[in-house]
Amino acid sequence: MLLIVGLGNPGRRYAGNRHNIGFMAADEIARRHRFAPWRARFEGEIAEGVLDGEKALVLKPATYMNESGRSVGQAMRFYKLGLPDVVVIHDDLDLPPGKLRMKTGGGHGGHNGLRSLDSHIGKEYRRMRLGIGHPGRKELVHGYVLHDFARDDQDWLQPLLGAVADNAPLLARGGDSTFMNRVHLATGGDGGEAREPRKQPREPGREAAAPEASPPGKGVGGALAEGLKKLLGRNG
Repeated sequence: MLLIVGLGNPGRRYAGNRHNIGFMAADEIARRHRFAPWRARFEGEIAEGVLDGEKALVLKPATYMNESGRSVGQAMRFYKLGLPDVVVIHDDLDLPPGKLRMKTGGGHGGHNGLRSLDSHIGKEYRRMRLGIGHPGRKELVHGYVLHDFARDDQDWLQPLLGAVADNAPLLARGGDSTFMNRVHLATGGDGGEAREPRKQPREPGREAAAPEASPPGKGVGGALAEGLKKLLGRNG
């Protein structure tokens, strides 16, 4: 059995927040795969269905983000699930908007929902990180994550949620890398980001900076042009 957990805050006030992208993905998975109606259980809402022939549950904790682990722990104990059976979907400030990464284990990175999960169930659960971008300064983070997605964000948000839901059956097979690549392809990526080896160390969770382009007139092409000008007597 697979338990998919979407992280967010309950209630209409928070429904469109960036912090609630986990809830949004959970809703879309349940809708597209025609899960049973949501019902109150485990201090949250749960829907039952089938993914790739295997029974699956989607859980949205109603404990508010900071106590998410309490709800997930109850569900895991009731169904006798281990950490490899759990996929947690959450927002990630360190990824650009619309990017997705899968990983197992790791730190909470200051995310209060993950912090609660780590303390209640352990760290080695599967994590689906959905990028929402960073506001630029630490003091802006709280307001940023608790603010609704902008209208322009829908251009990447809806395709991302659709791709996550469409490829969710791969999660039931444990094919997290394949799932990640399929989502990249569906949302305009090249599908190779999960497989490409890192050529140099980079800070976890952050994109490598793009190399700077050579200024005009410099580099090999610029030097050749200067040499030809001198040879032809056209230095002006």
